[in-house]
Amino acid sequence: MARSHRLFDLMQVLRRHRRTVSGQALAHELGVSLRTIRRDVATLQDMGADIDGEPGVGYILRPGFLLPPMSFTEEEILALVTGAKWVSRQTDDRLALAVTNALAKINAVLPPDMRAAFDDDTIYVGHSLKDSTHLDLSEIRRALREQRKLRIKLSLEHAPEDEQVIWPIMLGFIEARRFVAAWCELDEQFRVIGMDDITSAEVLAERYLRSRRLLVKEWRALEMRPCNGQGDIC
Repeated sequence: MARSHRLFDLMQVLRRHRRTVSGQALAHELGVSLRTIRRDVATLQDMGADIDGEPGVGYILRPGFLLPPMSFTEEEILALVTGAKWVSRQTDDRLALAVTNALAKINAVLPPDMRAAFDDDTIYVGHSLKDSTHLDLSEIRRALREQRKLRIKLSLEHAPEDEQVIWPIMLGFIEARRFVAAWCELDEQFRVIGMDDITSAEVLAERYLRSRRLLVKEWRALEMRPCNGQGDIC
C-alpha cells in the first residue's frame, strides 16, 4: 500500500474513535507494525493534524484537520447512494432535499471513471408505504438538536392528559412508522411514542438542561436491563 493511502486510512480510523486508541490497536486494524504507526502519526502531526498522545498511552484526533480528498471505492459509493435513497424516500421533504444536495456534491468531485458506480441501479430502495405522520419532522429534529421541550397532544384513548410536555431524545424510523423516544415530565419516565399517535407538537422555547446524549445512554441502559433472574433482556 502506498504511504499516502496508509496515512489517509490512519486518519479515517482515528476519526472513528472518539476516545484515545492505543497504537497497538491501530497497528492491528491497519495491518502494519507499531513502529509504522508511530512514524505515520508523527508525519501527520508534522502536516498539521492535531493528534494528542504518545507511545504507550494512545492517540486521539482532534477535529478540524482534513487530508486532501481521496477517491471512494465502488462499494463505498454504493453504500452512500443506497443509504441516501433510503433517507430520501423514508423521511420528510426537507431531509430528502438535503440528501439530494449532498449526493450532487459527492458526484461533482468523483473522477469520471467512478461515476458509473454512482449511477448504478443494482439496489432498489422502495418508497414508504404511507405518510405515517402529518407533523413537521424538521421541527422535531430542531428540538432534538437544541434540546428543546415539546408540548404534544395524543390521539390515544388511554392518554392520561390532553397535553403533555416531553424531552425528545431520539427519532426512530421502523418500516413505515416513525417514533420519538422521550422523557415524559408527567409520569417521569422514558417513553417511545408513535408519531402517528401525536395530533400536534409544539417546540417550546424552554430547553431541558440534562444532556440529550446522557439521556439516550440512560434510556438504552433501561431497555437492556435484565427483567428476570435468568438474564433475559426486557
